[in-house]
Amino acid sequence: MIETGCRALLFDLDGVLIDSTPAVARVWTRWAAEHGFDPETVVHKAHGRPSRITIRELLPNSDIDREDREVERWEMEDLDGVVLLPGAGQLLNSLPPERWTIATSCTRALAEVRLRAAGLPIPKTMITASDVKIGKPDPEPYLKAAAKLGFAASDCVVMEDAASGVRAGKAAGARVIAFLTTMTRRDLEDAGADWIVQNCADIAASNDGDGLQLSLSL
Repeated sequence: MIETGCRALLFDLDGVLIDSTPAVARVWTRWAAEHGFDPETVVHKAHGRPSRITIRELLPNSDIDREDREVERWEMEDLDGVVLLPGAGQLLNSLPPERWTIATSCTRALAEVRLRAAGLPIPKTMITASDVKIGKPDPEPYLKAAAKLGFAASDCVVMEDAASGVRAGKAAGARVIAFLTTMTRRDLEDAGADWIVQNCADIAASNDGDGLQLSLSL
């Protein structure tokens, strides 16, 4: 058991609070097949980053905006299996609303659709791919998310499941708890995660008035 404190928690969405992995895999497998790419490679590359970054890397001469809109439409239509991950609801319910938010690589429209599908509230301070110029692994999403809550990112703890997100959190100056929901322990360690747990069920939080106290079951 590890104990640590922070001012606020900054959550990634997919793979941390909700499980959308099957839907993401279906959409990107479909996209890969249409463009002649290896589906497994594309799915791995796409996870945890804005869609347009993956599209730009693989199809640099395409109409990236059109491709991005198509992928987003498919993802918004495919909500089969989008559910809460273990412990997510309990952890969020234990937090004061002003002490947590979400920074996701989804667009705002897609994030809101998935949050509703999973039965989670939509934070007023949420940062999405629609709100940043540069997505993860750049620190901008987490810097903006912390600022929305009124804190420095260095005073926050980031919750992530993807290597790109771990790198974004570390680059923002935050400590990072990584989840073994979608990537291997080695991938998360190499990205610089401070702690690694299975999921939200391994984290307990309490509010001491000035900040949050976290207990992690490693």
